[in-house]
Amino acid sequence: MDSRSPLSKLCTKRKTIVKCFTIIQQERLASAGHLVTTFEFFRFRFHFRALDQVHFPQGKSANVVRGAFGTVLRDAVPPEVYSRLFELGSSLGAALSGLADWPCPFVLRVAHLDGLTVPAGDSFYLDAHVFDLHQPTLVHFRAALSRLAEKGLGPGRGRAELERTEQLDVGGVAQAVWETSTAPIVVGLDPETSPVEAVTVRFQTPTELKSAGGLAERPEFSIIFGRLRDRLSTLRSLYGAGALDIDFKGLGERAARVELRRSDLVWEQVKRKSGRTGQVHPIGGFTGEADYAGDLAEFLPWLRAARWVGVGRQTVWGKGDVRVL
Repeated sequence: MDSRSPLSKLCTKRKTIVKCFTIIQQERLASAGHLVTTFEFFRFRFHFRALDQVHFPQGKSANVVRGAFGTVLRDAVPPEVYSRLFELGSSLGAALSGLADWPCPFVLRVAHLDGLTVPAGDSFYLDAHVFDLHQPTLVHFRAALSRLAEKGLGPGRGRAELERTEQLDVGGVAQAVWETSTAPIVVGLDPETSPVEAVTVRFQTPTELKSAGGLAERPEFSIIFGRLRDRLSTLRSLYGAGALDIDFKGLGERAARVELRRSDLVWEQVKRKSGRTGQVHPIGGFTGEADYAGDLAEFLPWLRAARWVGVGRQTVWGKGDVRVL
């Protein structure tokens, strides 16, 4: 990169390493005629060995991990780190219109543990996708999850030990890391270069989409894309390289012209009971597939990104894991 270029000068100032990496990547891609609109995140995998039998209830593995994670995180990290990761509230200022609070800078991926009983001596893992590029997070996740495993997981509080930590790329290739992560994954959001007229989406984990003050009964494309667009933009603005320079209104208008051709959905009714308040909360939603038809080339990269960030309510628990087939 030319040391005299404006982008190089940006990187010589007091910018984060990650932001400079993003700037350099965008310059290279733009000069090659490729994407210039990107979203960056870390994909971590934590491997454990069970010391006792560990059981994860069907449909509630994410709730088991997330609830306990929040408890141990409070004791494992400084208060300001806990607030930034888990109880944002108003700590980052007033939330955007339509948001009660800022979204947490991570999601858990533990659906593969649903209903699983791990015998003592066997191994299991969980994934976390982390969106905070400004502050180091791996060391805090590792400290909290290590303590969580020692205290015990699941209804029987089966103990485990954290054996190793990996950072994965989009293809699942793993690299061993411990306290310091490598460069984040960079995914593109620019339109496909070839026409795309139809796509099938699988709602891998229970998904709930808000619409008109309630919950949508059908995954209309305008709803799913609107929630996804706003989520990616908010996460990037708060924790990443900055606000997305996109035509929000135009994207929304074009998304409204995409047709839902078929939906084969199953509603899952799952509830959780808060150990702190005793209140019961629904954590279910619909799973299944939906077919969409229309001019989809500019939307396909966004749909692919939904796999990493989730869409809809309670994404931090692993809900709203969307896959493009």
